[in-house]
This record gives sequence, C-alpha cells and structure tokens, in this order.
Amino acid sequence: MKGKILLVVGVGVGYVLGARAGRERYEQIKRLSDKFWSSAPVQKQVHNAEDYVKDKAPEVVEFLADGAKKVVSQVAGSKKSTPARSVTSKAAPAKPAARKTPTPRTSTTAKK
Repeated sequence: MKGKILLVVGVGVGYVLGARAGRERYEQIKRLSDKFWSSAPVQKQVHNAEDYVKDKAPEVVEFLADGAKKVVSQVAGSKKSTPARSVTSKAAPAKPAARKTPTPRTSTTAKK
C-alpha cells in the first residue's frame, strides 16, 4: 500500500513540475519561432513566394480550365459515338430471378 501511495505522489509531483517546465519551454519555443518568422530574410522569401504565386495563378487557372474542357469534350464525344453501357454490361447478363407465384392466403380459423 505504501508503494502505491508513493507512486501516486511521485506522479503528481512529476506532473506539476513537468507542466511548469513544459509551459516555460513552450513559451520559449514560441518566442524563438515568432522571432524567426519576423526576421528580414524569412519575410523576403515569403514575399517572393507570394509574388510567384500571384504571377503563376492565371496560368494555373487557364491550364485547369483547358484540361476540364478537354475532359468534358471527350466524355460528351464518347457518349454520342457509342451507346450508353451500364457498368455490368461487360459481365455475363444476369439471369432473371424466378418469379414465385403468390400463394393464396387461407384463413387459419376452421369453418363450422
């Protein structure tokens, strides 16, 4: 029993001390990352990347629009030139299920 109590106390103390050190370390890492992000060389590269994306965006839009038009025309052309087929048309045709004739319902009560 004494061992269990010491274990619980040890876990509690470790948690409290670790949480304090963890928070302080988190704040330190956050400060350093903010300082790095705000530095002139990083901001210069961020600005260069933004300019590049702004320059290339119209080309990407045009490329995607042309590709979409090509796909639509191919799909529309293939539908006009060949009859529509279902997905299962390549497999052997399914046999129709045998129809069961409904059995007449009879009353379960006996006639007198």
